[in-house]
Amino acid sequence: MIITQTDTGWQLIHQPAHGLLALQLALNWQVKKRPVHWPETLVALTEHDDGQVPWQARNHLTQAGAPLPFQLVDHSVEQCRNLIQIGLQKSRWNALLMSLHTSFLYEPQRGSDPELDQFLDEQLANQQTWRTEAKATKAEAAYAYGFLQWCDALSLILCRNQIPPEERRLEISQGPDRISYYLQQRGDESLLIDPWPFETASVRVHVETFLLTQTIFKSDKQLYQAIQDSEVVVKEWTFRK
Repeated sequence: MIITQTDTGWQLIHQPAHGLLALQLALNWQVKKRPVHWPETLVALTEHDDGQVPWQARNHLTQAGAPLPFQLVDHSVEQCRNLIQIGLQKSRWNALLMSLHTSFLYEPQRGSDPELDQFLDEQLANQQTWRTEAKATKAEAAYAYGFLQWCDALSLILCRNQIPPEERRLEISQGPDRISYYLQQRGDESLLIDPWPFETASVRVHVETFLLTQTIFKSDKQLYQAIQDSEVVVKEWTFRK
């Protein structure tokens, strides 16, 4: 979950909702710069954070009982395998992008856990196999995953309220074309990205958020029910060239 503290409790955004926001951004990308296997890439982007642990016991709570933000979640080889299996049931390309995503996230942790190391080794072999079966070059796969990563990064900036004030610029990340893209909020609250990555001159996106006034929970069941009973606020952003 993406958790932001407010003066009345918590703002909560589910990981799949963040993926849906990333999809909205991707749909507006310049047509001539789209990756190969476009439909499959969009599906992979939408589902790149799926396969989460079930809502039971205290899976979604900190030790203190607060909603657990994704940054504090330990790696789960089981979740990674679930994520890749979901992709593999659709296509080799989807599995390849999910595999590249797990490598990106967890290669820095190599050496910390033998099970994780084995999983990462398996992915290196899987990526070569699935890339061949998808009839894609290594450069095409890298470009597609760079695109997924860029949309993911921008979606996270929006969901985590990280847009800097006073019209200061923030680097989103390098895009799939290895160009750095910068985000800036104008005085009218519209957003500018430089260089402009979208097909049209204006883009509007949104995500559902949940506002929780209860701050501490005893179990996942209690948190889940509080989310269902909470106020839903749709956050919107307008990008303008």
